[in-house]
Amino acid sequence: MLVGRLAPSPTGALHVGHARSFLLAWCAARAAGGRVVLRVEDLDAPRVVPLAEDALRRDLEWLGLDWDEEHRQSDTLTRIHTALERLLEAGVAYPCICSRGDIRRAQSAPHAEDRAPAYPGTCRGRFASLEAATREAGRAAVRFAVPPGIIRFTDEVYGAQRFDLAKLTGDFLIARHGGAPAYQLAVVVDDHAQGITQVVRGRDLLESTAQQRLLYAALGFEPPRFAHLPLVLDEHGKRLAKRSDAVSLQALRARGVSPERLVGWAAESVGLNLEGVAGAPAALSARELLAHFSLERLHTGDTRLTEQALVSGAVQPPKPS
Repeated sequence: MLVGRLAPSPTGALHVGHARSFLLAWCAARAAGGRVVLRVEDLDAPRVVPLAEDALRRDLEWLGLDWDEEHRQSDTLTRIHTALERLLEAGVAYPCICSRGDIRRAQSAPHAEDRAPAYPGTCRGRFASLEAATREAGRAAVRFAVPPGIIRFTDEVYGAQRFDLAKLTGDFLIARHGGAPAYQLAVVVDDHAQGITQVVRGRDLLESTAQQRLLYAALGFEPPRFAHLPLVLDEHGKRLAKRSDAVSLQALRARGVSPERLVGWAAESVGLNLEGVAGAPAALSARELLAHFSLERLHTGDTRLTEQALVSGAVQPPKPS
């Protein structure tokens, strides 16, 4: 049976970009007769917002989504640390005491402001153990040693993908200074343990998928299928952030936007062209959308959004895939 997941982080209010991704992930599982797991990804403790976990559950339920089981990532730390120890013992991960400044100074080429410099491998082979690194520096992170070569996989929406991670990212973090698991390792371990067979999320995580597939292979886990979605952008063409309060679900509810209107907008914005009133997207429930849903029908162009577009029902059509 297909098992999908919704994996929100309680670090702020959910906005329409999150809502669309979660809606489509839910549809992908339910349309196939599958199960849905809700996993609250709360490992980034300094950024967790009080009461945000309850608010995100209310938002998902308001949208019409349900789930069959529920987990909190902070409850799974033991198995994540066990996986980390396995990778260290296998020699495919190593301790690192470099700061971000150290990494930046080791790079001569400029990088886009939204991409960290590729790690140059300064600490690879430097320490015999995590304990030795910690004794020298007081604390240490852990990196996965990226092998040379191209990582290839097929995405269910964007098709064939290839990434040269050795050049793009270098050896990537799997545990932060102080021992807290990093995102890439935590999601791989939890997705495997919770039986996730399909991951549906934004296309900004395509590169992360390449990293995660290396971890799946190193741990001997079968990777799930991956389907990445186009992004919802603001009126300036930037990816929506959690600080985009104007398009949070709470703000839209306050403006009178119904969940049915939001579902109709989301469907229209990814190319599931439903008949609406006077050219506006149809208003329908999440469960009604299942009859029209197919990953194969989704467009791959990003969508620009304004709050007025949602309230009025107008949507800028996505670019054809």
